[in-house]
Amino acid sequence: MLVRDWMTVNVLSLGVNSSIMDAAEILHEKNIRQFPVLDSRGRLAGIISDRDIRDAMPSKFIPGDAVTHTGGGLYTLTAGDIMTLDPYTVSPDTAIDEVADLLVRHKIGGLPVIEDGKLVGIITQIDVLRFLCSVSGSTQPGAQLAFRLNPETFPLSELLCDIKEMGLSISSVFVASDGDHRNTYVRLTGIGEKSMETIVDQLQLKYTILFYVNEGITVDVR
Repeated sequence: MLVRDWMTVNVLSLGVNSSIMDAAEILHEKNIRQFPVLDSRGRLAGIISDRDIRDAMPSKFIPGDAVTHTGGGLYTLTAGDIMTLDPYTVSPDTAIDEVADLLVRHKIGGLPVIEDGKLVGIITQIDVLRFLCSVSGSTQPGAQLAFRLNPETFPLSELLCDIKEMGLSISSVFVASDGDHRNTYVRLTGIGEKSMETIVDQLQLKYTILFYVNEGITVDVR
């Protein structure tokens, strides 16, 4: 999956000379968390987060008239004064998993999307979570089984074949390394009249099951 399929387009942006007071008002009204900042040529100059704007605001514990006397410069403060220069960016053809890695590694909430030098969108934590919900099948009815596999003893392909032979449909598979083992999370659809207890009992004859989730209830079977 690529950024172009999940990014937010028609992005609200600021100019380098935009007032921070105006930016704060837009942030509140539109419920957004970051603004790309564009220069006079429409090129990306930086980015401002909701935290940057909050940091620029006076404390709520300071009386309102104190801003005029001690912080009058707030009203002339611009996006260019507080923006982060040279922000991390991605292209529309960047893979979503690479975006997730960048967001986590650099502890940021979003990345401007640049194509041919121009801002074409933004990809945020929420967009990545939308992607995860889609590929995991979590928005559809189903159940999840968590296995602990030793690839040398029971490879993933064998597990998936066994599940299919039980007449079950698989909507997604996620694998996380844990030393020499692989924690494997399989989401099922089309359980039909089979009970989860019956499915688990049959699979436990061969595999180590950590837990299963069905109808919002997690059952630890270790």
